[in-house]
Amino acid sequence: MNFLKPESVYKLENIRNELVQMEDFIIFQFIKRSEYPISSILYSADKNTRPQLPDPEFEGSFLDYMHRELEILQSKLRRFDSPDEKPFFPKDIQPSLLQKIEYPKLLADTHKINYNGKIRDLYVNQLLDLIADETPDTEYINQQLGSITVIDIELLQNLSRRIHFGLFVAESKFRSDVEKFTKLIKNKNYDGIYEAITNNEVEEKILKRLEDKGDSYIYKSFKNKKITSKYLVTIYKEFIIPLTKEVEVEYLMNRLSDDIDVTGMCPL
Repeated sequence: MNFLKPESVYKLENIRNELVQMEDFIIFQFIKRSEYPISSILYSADKNTRPQLPDPEFEGSFLDYMHRELEILQSKLRRFDSPDEKPFFPKDIQPSLLQKIEYPKLLADTHKINYNGKIRDLYVNQLLDLIADETPDTEYINQQLGSITVIDIELLQNLSRRIHFGLFVAESKFRSDVEKFTKLIKNKNYDGIYEAITNNEVEEKILKRLEDKGDSYIYKSFKNKKITSKYLVTIYKEFIIPLTKEVEVEYLMNRLSDDIDVTGMCPL
């Protein structure tokens, strides 16, 4: 998929290929994360218990602080200029030091659609329990804080990209039947839009593929870890897919407020 070529972006086949590639990254990162224990001190905003920060007045956890610092650096390298990236700390990103890339307008105005707060809360409060274990060995945890922080941030950013890719899915589906979606949007028919974007057959294929990959990857290399193919399926079925569809519906509900040309464009 080339974001400088809109005709490649709107094809569902290209979008699905991107999603499959993301799937592999996310699976391996979940498996990698399962090597390390849950470390609650990374996720606590309590200034008395979190690891020491250069800014003692920072409102947030150690993970939040390091994630913000990384995004500040990444923004200077154009990461968040890309149409498929959403920052977790949008107020802190900096202008790029590299020459700006003039991307064509691919989506309706979506700068307000940012689910990263939900994604972070979901990851810390629910997903970690499915992929990692607690341990009373505080010495080991302290030794691994850096590694845990790095993989947590990588996972959060890849989950964000996967879920916000629903914006491109939604635009592609809109272009595939402009008349139908326009009517649903004008009627503010949330349930109708949700039904229109849902493809149970495709979702079942995704879950089956995840199960097969999980059985293969985990059994071969990580069979003694907590993560299982069952948990991978649960994470996608109960969290990633529903949140992606929530992004799609919100985008479509506001799609007509920002007109971008659909004439002459074939999305499929």
